[in-house]
Amino acid sequence: MKKFTYEARDQSTNKVVKSVIQADSENAAARVLIAQGFVPLNVKEQVGDGSFLSRFTGRITTKDKVVFTRQLATLIGAGLPLSQSLNTVVEQTENKQLQSVIQDVIVSVEGGHSLSDSFAKHPKVFNEVFLALISAGELSGTLDESLQRVAAQQEKDAAVASRIRGALTYPVIVLFVIAGVMAFMLFTVVPQVEKLYEDLHKPLPILTQIMVNMANFATSFWWLVIIIIGAAIFFFVQFLKTENGIRFRDTFKLKVPLFGKMFVKLYMARFSRTAQTLLSTGVSMLDTLKVTGRAVNNTLLEESVSRAAEKVQGGKALSVALSSEELIEPLVPQMIKIGEQSGKIDEMMGKVAQIYEDELDEQIRTISTAIEPVLMVVLAVVAGGMVGAILFPIYSLVNGINI
Repeated sequence: MKKFTYEARDQSTNKVVKSVIQADSENAAARVLIAQGFVPLNVKEQVGDGSFLSRFTGRITTKDKVVFTRQLATLIGAGLPLSQSLNTVVEQTENKQLQSVIQDVIVSVEGGHSLSDSFAKHPKVFNEVFLALISAGELSGTLDESLQRVAAQQEKDAAVASRIRGALTYPVIVLFVIAGVMAFMLFTVVPQVEKLYEDLHKPLPILTQIMVNMANFATSFWWLVIIIIGAAIFFFVQFLKTENGIRFRDTFKLKVPLFGKMFVKLYMARFSRTAQTLLSTGVSMLDTLKVTGRAVNNTLLEESVSRAAEKVQGGKALSVALSSEELIEPLVPQMIKIGEQSGKIDEMMGKVAQIYEDELDEQIRTISTAIEPVLMVVLAVVAGGMVGAILFPIYSLVNGINI
């Protein structure tokens, strides 16, 4: 079936509505609109989804999704029908790519599908946590509350991820500075030293000769250097997409010095916060564990949660099932056990999440404070080593001439 954009007048409200509909032809689309109580004003086949550049620059951010979710929750909570709420939200959405997604959701909903099934057609935009909460809201008749919880969950997760990125930004910048210093020395200063030695008919020291050879190679075969670096990056990225590559990446995150503990706290906070949100919405324990394991976004922890889910299915308490998993921090099953005894597991999970989020904030501040002097020392050693390799031979030449 083809997609058609349309303008139509709603006979019940006399308002002009703009949206998208699926049909075999323009005439078929018009007949569907008439059957739904609209007077078609303009029906046009939708051609393509925009240019590559517009798709790239118009990516859907977490902020876009949060705004959309909260607007939809407000409209549904006010008593507007689902289809009308979606049509109202799409008119207020500025992101063109998200507009296209919502329009497709509208078409699916108007075609008789549930909202969760309609969202499920866009897994790159709406993750499993989002879908599970929407599905639970539809079943319990509290869709507006579920949408508000989804928005809160997205904001929490985005805030934690933002703090992690902030902690990693400074080291990356310093590494680029180090690379820039090395490139400047190799391509500007080292050739001058080589020329000086040639004019004096003196042999270059070994360290300086190595730097000269590197500079000459990079200058003469820059295209080969670019190809090698590009190929290495390409194959590494492709490797990270494989099962072994994903496992290597996830293991590295948990074991990497200094940052490993930070990632562990991130995953514990994400696991606990997601589980709290799902359980408080009425999602079953097994479904919660299934969705939460994937939401953590680490294959090793997902396997741990899956093993715990199997034990829960076999009759064990969640606290007992998680306590035997090495990657799960001991505080998690301890707090869950208290929740099991009091009948408030979701509240305990929320407290666990808050504890780890606070610890994560503190660790990020500690790492940010500690890593600055370390990186400055690394930068000084690299730059100083290169300067020494250049200046010491010159001093030797000067001393030799004086003698």
